[in-house]
Amino acid sequence: MQEEKLVKVQQREQRRLRIEGKRSYRLIKGIAKWMDRFYLDPILGFVPAGDLISAGLILPYLYVAIFQVRSLPLTLALLCNVLLDVAMGLIPFWIGDVLDFFHKSYTKNSELIVGFVEGDEAMIKRVNKRAIWMALLLVLLCVLIYFLFWAAGWFFSTVIGFISGLF
Repeated sequence: MQEEKLVKVQQREQRRLRIEGKRSYRLIKGIAKWMDRFYLDPILGFVPAGDLISAGLILPYLYVAIFQVRSLPLTLALLCNVLLDVAMGLIPFWIGDVLDFFHKSYTKNSELIVGFVEGDEAMIKRVNKRAIWMALLLVLLCVLIYFLFWAAGWFFSTVIGFISGLF
């Protein structure tokens, strides 16, 4: 019995070391540093389509969560964090960009992955417990992002129509 526990601990430690040695794992830490600590994420928000570029940087996180950690609840949590970041970035008049300074989605995602890799039981339990809520939040955020895009399109077409009506 004791020997089985020791074998499981050794296997978990080997898995942790294997994942931590991967380039993709190191990449997520670098992305979190540049996007959140050096505020590249909110700066990209000021650039047209910057939020889409920023959202594309979730791919290494998803790769680690899906193919290395192999956790669906973790993947859902990562997606919810990045979609919340995108939704906030779509709020007009630079309000979303200001919110981006405070919502550090890449750091949160990096901490979630590190917690899963290092075997932080409390974090794993918390994320697994919230998996169904994360799936529902994911759907809600997709609908919200759709309406934010629709509202932005309506706003800009109205403004352009108004300006063209002046001439």
